Amino acid sequence: MGRLFFIVLKLLLTLVVLGAALWGAGFLLFRLPGTTATIAAIGFGIAALAGLVGIWTSDARLTLGFATVFVGLLGWWSSFQPSHDRDWIPELAKLPSIARQGDAITVSNLRHFHWRTETDYDQVWETRRYNLAAVTGADAFLTYWSGEAIAHLMISFTFSDSVPLTISIEVRREKGEEWSALAGFFRSYEMAYVAADERDIVGLRTHARREDARLFRLSASGAQARDLLVAYIGDINDLAAKPRWYNTLTTNCTTVVYHLVASVSPGWKFSLPLDPRVLLSGYLPGYLQQIGAIRQDIPLEELVRAARIGDHARTLSLDDPQFSAKIREGVPTGRP
Repeated sequence: MGRLFFIVLKLLLTLVVLGAALWGAGFLLFRLPGTTATIAAIGFGIAALAGLVGIWTSDARLTLGFATVFVGLLGWWSSFQPSHDRDWIPELAKLPSIARQGDAITVSNLRHFHWRTETDYDQVWETRRYNLAAVTGADAFLTYWSGEAIAHLMISFTFSDSVPLTISIEVRREKGEEWSALAGFFRSYEMAYVAADERDIVGLRTHARREDARLFRLSASGAQARDLLVAYIGDINDLAAKPRWYNTLTTNCTTVVYHLVASVSPGWKFSLPLDPRVLLSGYLPGYLQQIGAIRQDIPLEELVRAARIGDHARTLSLDDPQFSAKIREGVPTGRP
């Protein structure tokens, strides 16, 4: 039994070292420039190999040597701090903030760009006022650009007396910086909220990027949607006051929304179990239907087919004040 215990322990330590090696090599590759990154990653891999040899030969010096190197790397990683003060791309240059007085909310830095192409647009930042008492519901937009597994999620709040307010969680990129899902694991990007008119944030994806946009009307009542919007307001203002890192796995466009909904869901009609589809966001509609967040009396395939608004949206002008109403034509309501 004693021998078996030590074998199991060594196997567990091996998995720990392999995980640390993978993370550390990735961190070095994405945080150091050019050939320096490659050399450092190879060196770290050699140190990890030495640590593995130490585990299986019971040479504690080799294992402790790797542990020391890894702790040092963690110290360097922890020294990276997010910032609001960088040379951001124009569409993410400003973060929204939302002031509330009773039911009246004032959204500052609301984005309403006029998109002709992804690189040709007019920059417009606005201040708009909304009435929380006029919230009628919430809708989910999912946009797909590469297969069915991954999509970008945006939540749009509808009002009886104004056009919808759409909120998106984005990777806040600097000018000249490219997006990489792998780099998103290693404190490479800050997180941003965008509060926008649908003609901006949906139009960017339907018209300029020509993505496959899908719209799902949520079953949340006006009161439930209002609770969620209030949760958003708190987090939007927290981010405006203090920057945070975007993380491909833990802090992204679906996981942040999941936690916001979870914070208000005790008063809702459905529970919110954790599910792989929260991460594989392209499959989110099946999850939403399972928990009752979208219509359950309509087959999922039919809901998805009706949700595809991209082609219809592209027939509309982004200057049309009825854009939001028109893209909802033919999309099933959130409740029967």
